This record gives sequence, C-alpha cells and structure tokens, in this order.
Amino acid sequence: MSDIIPIGMTGFVVIFVTLLCAYIIFGIAGFGTALVASPMLALFIPIAKIVPLLALMDLFAALINVSRDGHNADRAELRRLVPVMILGSLVGAAILLTTRPEVLLPALGIFVTGYALYSLSGVKPQRTFTPQAAIPLGTIGGIFSALFGSGGFIYAIYLSGRLPNKESMRITQTTLISLSTLIRVVMFVFAGVYADTSLLWLALFLAPGMLIGVTVGRRITLNISKTQFLKFINVMILASGITLIVRFLL
Repeated sequence: MSDIIPIGMTGFVVIFVTLLCAYIIFGIAGFGTALVASPMLALFIPIAKIVPLLALMDLFAALINVSRDGHNADRAELRRLVPVMILGSLVGAAILLTTRPEVLLPALGIFVTGYALYSLSGVKPQRTFTPQAAIPLGTIGGIFSALFGSGGFIYAIYLSGRLPNKESMRITQTTLISLSTLIRVVMFVFAGVYADTSLLWLALFLAPGMLIGVTVGRRITLNISKTQFLKFINVMILASGITLIVRFLL
C-alpha cells in the first residue's frame, strides 16, 4: 500500500477515523460519504484513487443497509427513479467523454444551495413533489453520479418531498445509492482500476470503520424525529451545494 499512502500508520489512523465519521453520516442520510471524506483523503491518497475507493465502500455500505431494512424501501419510487437514473448515468458518461463537465458545477451548486436554504428557512417546510418530478431530478442525479461520483443529494431532494416516513426515505435513498455505485464499480472493474491490489487492501483495512459507521448512523436515525431527520438532510444538501461551488472556484 505504500504506493497509495506513503506516510505510515498515522496516515492510516487519520483515514480510518475520517471514513468512520463519513459512514456515520451515510448511515443517517444514505449519502454524503464523498462530501465528508474526500477533502481529508486527498491529503494522503491520489485523487484518481479516491472515487473508485469510495465507490467500492459505498456499494458494500449500501448493501448492508439494504439487507437490514430493504423491506422498508418504497418500490413505487424506485420504479420511477431507477430508469431515469440509468439514463442520466449514460448522459453523464457521454458528457465526460465529450466536454468539460466542470462548467456544470456552479449552476447546480447555486440551485442546490438555494433549495437547501429555502428548506431550512421554514418558509414552506411541508413541501411536496409530484411523481413527475422523478424524471428531471432522477436524471440530474444520474448525470452527476457519473460525472463526479456525487448525485445522492439530488435523490434526497426528491425523496424528502415525496415520502412521509423517514425510514422509508433513508432506505429508498440507500437502495438508489447501491444501484448507482454498482454501475460505477462495474465500470471501474472493466477499466482495470481494481487490478491495483493495494487499493483493495486499503478498502479491506477501512471496512471495520465503514461497518461501525453505518451501524451507528442507522441507530441515530431510528432515535430522531422526522423533523430532525429532514433538517439533517437539508444541512447535508446545503453542504453539497457549497462544495460544488467551491470546487468550481478552485
């Protein structure tokens, strides 16, 4: 693993703790790993390794949550979102091959930030979406998942305006993330990314932190109210929007 992280045990401990915190967030919200972990991981791991590492770990984290609570997922919403998510992923891949996707960051960042601030303001806390909103939001989520490995907050915007039950929203969100990351992991497999065994060893080393994190996050979710859950989701959406804007500016 020295070719990935050449700094010794201290670096591994920092990364382990970072991933533990990131997967507590994931266990609560069903997304947000890259938002929390990427800035710290970038100090120790080449950026090209971060997305495939987190994709692999997100897939297993999501599968763990789905295996526990999959019966609570809203299948009607999954049927609406999954086809357009796949379509969006294909569009995102095409954009990635033909243009500079960074130009899309500020527009989405401003939209997401504005939406989160509006939701947190309490002006209209009981917002709802029609089923047709799945088409644009699911497609956009798929596009940004393919481009930047982070589209979960878009699905969260839609699901928070559709599902009244916080547990149903969390596990539906997690199911979408598992499907999205599966697509990315398969792409990385065919690209030969995981032929780098040091990356797989690193994921194995970090797995206990991921397992503890998703378990703690799940328990927190079960013990908070829907209002607290939605506020947490909107704070994560706000952080995602700000991160997109900063990413473009830097």
